[in-house]
Amino acid sequence: MLEEFNFDINLIEMNQEDKIKAKNAPKPVGAYPHARRVGNLLFLSGVGPRVPETDATPGTELSKSGNYLAFDFEQQCHQVFKNVKIILEASGAKWEDLVDVTVFLTNMQRDFHTYNKVYAEYFTTAQPCRTTLGITSLPTPICIELKCIAVINDDSK
Repeated sequence: MLEEFNFDINLIEMNQEDKIKAKNAPKPVGAYPHARRVGNLLFLSGVGPRVPETDATPGTELSKSGNYLAFDFEQQCHQVFKNVKIILEASGAKWEDLVDVTVFLTNMQRDFHTYNKVYAEYFTTAQPCRTTLGITSLPTPICIELKCIAVINDDSK
Protein backbone atom coordinates (compact mmCIF):
# COMPACT_ATOMS: atom_id res chain seq x y z
CA MET A 1 0.00 0.00 0.00
CA LEU A 2 2.88 2.40 0.58
CA GLU A 3 3.65 2.32 -3.14
CA GLU A 4 0.51 4.38 -3.74
CA PHE A 5 2.05 7.40 -2.02
CA ASN A 6 5.14 7.56 -4.26
CA PHE A 7 6.81 10.23 -2.09
CA ASP A 8 10.12 11.51 -3.42
CA ILE A 9 12.36 12.64 -0.57
CA ASN A 10 14.46 14.59 -3.08
CA LEU A 11 11.61 17.09 -3.46
CA ILE A 12 12.77 18.66 -0.21
CA GLU A 13 16.30 19.95 -0.52
CA MET A 14 18.10 21.03 2.63
CA ASN A 15 21.51 22.56 2.97
CA GLN A 16 23.64 24.25 5.60
CA GLU A 17 21.85 27.58 5.00
CA ASP A 18 18.59 26.03 6.25
CA LYS A 19 20.13 25.57 9.72
CA ILE A 20 19.72 28.57 11.98
CA LYS A 21 21.93 29.31 14.96
CA ALA A 22 20.64 32.32 16.87
CA LYS A 23 23.62 34.16 18.37
CA ASN A 24 21.54 35.75 21.16
CA ALA A 25 19.74 32.55 22.23
CA PRO A 26 20.93 30.02 24.82
CA LYS A 27 23.37 27.53 23.32
CA PRO A 28 21.81 24.16 22.40
CA VAL A 29 22.67 21.36 24.83
CA GLY A 30 23.39 18.97 21.95
CA ALA A 31 24.42 18.76 18.30
CA TYR A 32 21.46 20.54 16.72
CA PRO A 33 20.58 24.03 15.41
CA HIS A 34 18.14 26.40 17.08
CA ALA A 35 15.87 26.11 14.05
CA ARG A 36 15.59 24.64 10.59
CA ARG A 37 13.79 26.24 7.66
CA VAL A 38 12.18 24.10 4.97
CA GLY A 39 10.40 26.19 2.36
CA ASN A 40 8.27 28.64 4.29
CA LEU A 41 8.09 26.39 7.37
CA LEU A 42 10.31 27.07 10.37
CA PHE A 43 10.86 24.27 12.89
CA LEU A 44 12.37 25.29 16.22
CA SER A 45 14.32 22.76 18.24
CA GLY A 46 13.19 22.38 21.85
CA VAL A 47 13.58 25.74 23.59
CA GLY A 48 14.10 25.97 27.33
CA PRO A 49 14.18 28.89 29.76
CA ARG A 50 17.94 29.30 30.22
CA VAL A 51 19.18 32.91 30.17
CA PRO A 52 21.39 33.35 27.07
CA GLU A 53 24.09 35.45 28.76
CA THR A 54 24.58 33.29 31.86
CA ASP A 55 23.07 29.88 31.00
CA ALA A 56 21.23 30.11 34.35
CA THR A 57 17.61 29.08 34.77
CA PRO A 58 15.65 32.08 36.10
CA GLY A 59 13.88 31.64 39.40
CA THR A 60 15.87 28.50 40.15
CA GLU A 61 18.62 27.94 42.67
CA LEU A 62 20.00 24.43 43.18
CA SER A 63 22.03 22.98 46.02
CA LYS A 64 25.32 21.22 45.30
CA SER A 65 23.42 17.93 45.32
CA GLY A 66 20.89 19.23 42.73
CA ASN A 67 17.93 19.88 45.04
CA TYR A 68 15.88 23.04 44.66
CA LEU A 69 16.70 25.84 47.09
CA ALA A 70 14.54 28.36 45.22
CA PHE A 71 11.97 27.83 42.49
CA ASP A 72 9.77 30.24 40.50
CA PHE A 73 8.07 28.53 37.57
CA GLU A 74 6.51 31.75 36.30
CA GLN A 75 9.98 33.21 35.66
CA GLN A 76 10.85 30.10 33.62
CA CYS A 77 7.70 30.63 31.52
CA HIS A 78 8.56 34.26 30.74
CA GLN A 79 12.14 33.34 29.82
CA VAL A 80 11.15 30.47 27.52
CA PHE A 81 8.88 32.85 25.58
CA LYS A 82 11.71 35.40 25.34
CA ASN A 83 14.01 32.67 23.98
CA VAL A 84 11.45 31.56 21.38
CA LYS A 85 11.10 35.19 20.23
CA ILE A 86 14.89 35.55 19.93
CA ILE A 87 15.09 32.45 17.73
CA LEU A 88 12.09 33.46 15.60
CA GLU A 89 13.59 36.88 14.93
CA ALA A 90 17.03 35.42 14.14
CA SER A 91 15.25 33.18 11.63
CA GLY A 92 13.41 36.00 9.87
CA ALA A 93 10.08 35.23 11.54
CA LYS A 94 7.93 36.98 14.10
CA TRP A 95 5.75 35.94 17.03
CA GLU A 96 2.57 36.09 14.94
CA ASP A 97 4.03 33.52 12.50
CA LEU A 98 3.75 30.72 15.09
CA VAL A 99 1.19 28.10 14.04
CA ASP A 100 1.91 25.28 16.49
CA VAL A 101 3.35 25.14 20.01
CA THR A 102 4.07 21.90 21.86
CA VAL A 103 4.74 22.39 25.56
CA PHE A 104 6.58 19.92 27.79
CA LEU A 105 6.02 20.35 31.54
CA THR A 106 7.84 18.24 34.13
CA ASN A 107 5.06 18.71 36.68
CA MET A 108 1.69 19.13 35.00
CA GLN A 109 -0.31 19.25 38.22
CA ARG A 110 1.83 21.97 39.84
CA ASP A 111 2.67 24.07 36.77
CA PHE A 112 -0.16 23.93 34.21
CA HIS A 113 -2.26 26.70 35.74
CA THR A 114 0.70 29.10 35.89
CA TYR A 115 1.79 28.19 32.36
CA ASN A 116 -1.72 28.69 31.00
CA LYS A 117 -1.94 32.14 32.64
CA VAL A 118 1.44 33.30 31.27
CA TYR A 119 0.69 31.79 27.84
CA ALA A 120 -2.48 33.91 27.63
CA GLU A 121 -0.40 37.06 28.25
CA TYR A 122 1.84 36.32 25.25
CA PHE A 123 -0.80 35.01 22.85
CA THR A 124 -3.43 37.73 22.94
CA THR A 125 -3.87 37.99 19.16
CA ALA A 126 -1.76 35.17 17.72
CA GLN A 127 -3.52 31.88 18.44
CA PRO A 128 -1.32 28.95 17.36
CA CYS A 129 -2.44 25.38 17.93
CA ARG A 130 -1.12 24.05 21.24
CA THR A 131 -0.43 20.70 22.82
CA THR A 132 0.70 20.37 26.44
CA LEU A 133 2.43 17.20 27.59
CA GLY A 134 3.44 16.12 31.07
CA ILE A 135 6.85 14.45 31.14
CA THR A 136 9.12 13.17 33.90
CA SER A 137 12.26 15.21 33.15
CA LEU A 138 14.22 17.33 30.70
CA PRO A 139 17.97 17.11 29.96
CA THR A 140 18.86 20.12 32.14
CA PRO A 141 17.30 21.26 35.45
CA ILE A 142 14.40 23.11 33.79
CA CYS A 143 10.67 22.50 34.14
CA ILE A 144 9.42 23.66 30.73
CA GLU A 145 10.42 23.29 27.09
CA LEU A 146 8.64 24.48 23.94
CA LYS A 147 8.73 22.97 20.47
CA CYS A 148 7.39 25.42 17.89
CA ILE A 149 6.52 25.60 14.21
CA ALA A 150 6.08 28.86 12.33
CA VAL A 151 5.09 29.75 8.79
CA ILE A 152 7.25 32.51 7.36
CA ASN A 153 5.28 34.72 4.99
CA ASP A 154 6.79 37.24 2.60
CA ASP A 155 5.70 40.09 4.87
CA SER A 156 7.74 38.65 7.78
CA LYS A 157 11.00 39.91 6.37
